[in-house]
Amino acid sequence: MESLIGLVNRIQRACTVLGDFSGEGAAALPALWEALPSVAVVGGQSSGKSSVLESFVGRDFLPRGSGIVTRRPLVLQLHQVEEGQPEYAEFLHLPNRKFTDYSLVRKEIQDETERLTGKTKQISPVPIHLSIYSPHVVNLTLVDLPGLTKVAVEGQPDSIVQDIENMVHSYVEKPNCIILAISPANQDIATSDAMKLSREVDPTGERTFGVLTKLDLMDQGTNALDVLEGRAYRLQHPWVGVVNRSQADINKNADMIAARRREREYFATSPDYSHLANKMGSEYLAKLLSQHLESVIRAQIPSITALINKTSDELEAEMERIGRPVAVDEGAKLYTILELCRSFDRIFKEHLDGGRPGGERIYGVFDNQLPAALRKLPIDRHLSIQNVKKVVSEADGYQPHLIAPEQGYRRLIEGAIGYFRGPAEASVDAVHHILKEIVRKSIGEAEDLRRFPSLKAELAAASFEALERFREDSKKTTLRLVDMESSYLTVEFFRKLPQEVDKGGNPASASTVDRYGEGHYRRIASNVSSYISMVMETLKISVPKAVVYCQVRESKRSLLNHFYTQIGRKEGKDLGKLLDEDPALMEQRQQMAKKLELYKAARQEIESVSWSR
Repeated sequence: MESLIGLVNRIQRACTVLGDFSGEGAAALPALWEALPSVAVVGGQSSGKSSVLESFVGRDFLPRGSGIVTRRPLVLQLHQVEEGQPEYAEFLHLPNRKFTDYSLVRKEIQDETERLTGKTKQISPVPIHLSIYSPHVVNLTLVDLPGLTKVAVEGQPDSIVQDIENMVHSYVEKPNCIILAISPANQDIATSDAMKLSREVDPTGERTFGVLTKLDLMDQGTNALDVLEGRAYRLQHPWVGVVNRSQADINKNADMIAARRREREYFATSPDYSHLANKMGSEYLAKLLSQHLESVIRAQIPSITALINKTSDELEAEMERIGRPVAVDEGAKLYTILELCRSFDRIFKEHLDGGRPGGERIYGVFDNQLPAALRKLPIDRHLSIQNVKKVVSEADGYQPHLIAPEQGYRRLIEGAIGYFRGPAEASVDAVHHILKEIVRKSIGEAEDLRRFPSLKAELAAASFEALERFREDSKKTTLRLVDMESSYLTVEFFRKLPQEVDKGGNPASASTVDRYGEGHYRRIASNVSSYISMVMETLKISVPKAVVYCQVRESKRSLLNHFYTQIGRKEGKDLGKLLDEDPALMEQRQQMAKKLELYKAARQEIESVSWSR
């Protein structure tokens, strides 16, 4: 049965593979990663951190040297495998390569460090991820951090001291981080960089495990019992002493297994530490950390599960928002396209019918713009006395009219009605532009369409093409209405004119009226103006009817009819082009699907492991 730590190792690794780790250090770790406890290894330079880590693994695999050697965080995941299984190391940035030669592991750590920092002494918060599979390790996740320093050396910026401290802080300040504070026994514990930092973020010592290295290098006649027994510096967890390989052993590549044996012998035979021998050494430390890490994980299973559930729900909702993957068969593609078109068409109709804003602007064209345009027509100038006299005289030709200037009336009326063509066309164009804006808005509001830029463009083009046809039909219809008013005048209106003259004056003198005086032409202008006003009122009613019938009604009924016909003739390959999603969106969905799969698998596995123990 897999341990909780092994499971957490796999979840953390999967989080990183999926890109959850943004590369900005611990401050940028995702919520799930932060919810999973791990162990951060901190200490001053040359405190023995590397030797402690190598003793956990039983292999010599970390870079060595003077000054700052660890210049990027190393996330080290130890996976215990069954005896007889192959032992190997694997880097996250080289997932298909298994290392069995640990000198090559060391070289790869150096190369990968220099890939970001160069060959300088600079540091980087971007971690290196290394997994080691071996029967000789315990399940454990450790983060090896750059050693704390007090001064910058040549090639480093003056801010290096603070930069390292900030980086280490970003890890150890997390409440789920267990601090493995490494201090050399041959230095005063009061000056320990690791303990100083630990006390800042963990003043009660609940998350800190103190480790004393180099016990064998203390001055003759001295020991570290005050520290190891908790009298000099008390922590909630016991201090552990370790004896690492000497520099000579390291230089000779002394066997790590033999080094572990010599460490056990040192504590067993030491007059100072033999009574603590069963709680000393790197093997005991690794087991202690593993047991504690597993207990912490177990205690946090409810909160981890709750976080996984919450994140899974958020991912599900986001995937619903951006849309599920498109089916591959031709019928499903056609169905998808038609459904998307219907969704757009429904939104378009809602704008026109009042469910969404936009349709009221069409009414504004009829109620405000059309009447205002008609009022601004130069009818008064057309019916000025001077122009009336000119038009009537030209209409009479060589034979002046005898009773009423009928041809003059017709020409004046036809000329005035001709002015109505402009406002009628303007009404058609205004409604056309409103409908185009509503199409654009509706396409933008159809969320599923955002996935398919090609279909959006085709749909918009087809809609605009249809609206253009409707506009041409509407323009012909409205201009016909105007032309009809001038092609046949309302006879009843003019039959009343002589009676109105008789009522207004002496019938006996009507025949003696000067038919070429100003009063005569003023009366003609007045009569024509009255008739034109009647026609104007008629067009105020008939033009909106024609525009709505030809443009608004048709756009609601058949905006996409021609497009549907074209779609029905397309083959699967062409349908696929319409459903060619934005690559960025496809990548986003793919990543989200992988994360969702990870979270669901993590939830099931955590529950199964926790229930089985």
